[in-house]
Amino acid sequence: MSATAQPLAPPMASSASDFIRNLMAVHGPSVLASVTRMVRDRALAEDIMQETLVRAWRNIDRFDPDRDTGMRSWLLRVARNIAIDNFRAKKVRPVEVVESAAQAIGVPDPSEDLLRVMQVRAALGRLSEPQRAVLRECYFNGCTIREAAETLGIPVGTVKSRLSSALRNLRDQLSDLVEAA
Repeated sequence: MSATAQPLAPPMASSASDFIRNLMAVHGPSVLASVTRMVRDRALAEDIMQETLVRAWRNIDRFDPDRDTGMRSWLLRVARNIAIDNFRAKKVRPVEVVESAAQAIGVPDPSEDLLRVMQVRAALGRLSEPQRAVLRECYFNGCTIREAAETLGIPVGTVKSRLSSALRNLRDQLSDLVEAA
């Protein structure tokens, strides 16, 4: 009989690591191939195979060569049970939310808002002080153009001119930000 045709006996004199190495060498490829066909995912099949070997090592006393047809069928049964447990566990676990799914359901990303605020503040900082003053009065303080002119002590035409050039400068500086949104 060849080494692959003989059933592998439980470890008696050899160490546990030798037993697992021998078990893997003799039955590993066929069990892994069967599990891979079953779950259709190589990484998951390798995880199941590893768990199968651990369970076989821990429960070798349950193996009965007279009752069981062989070590390979016993390993396949253990691997099948682990795969079934894995599928059942996935059904009861909540679905993991990935970033794209969160964005698809409209969950805002606060880091993007913070980045936009930083970019707007930087663009405002690059404006001249007279332009910032006009923007502050008209947009942040809610003043009309006439009220802004009175508060700043400048003519209405100057407020209009500064406001127009400030908005144009901001639009040019933030055009990438507007296109991305």
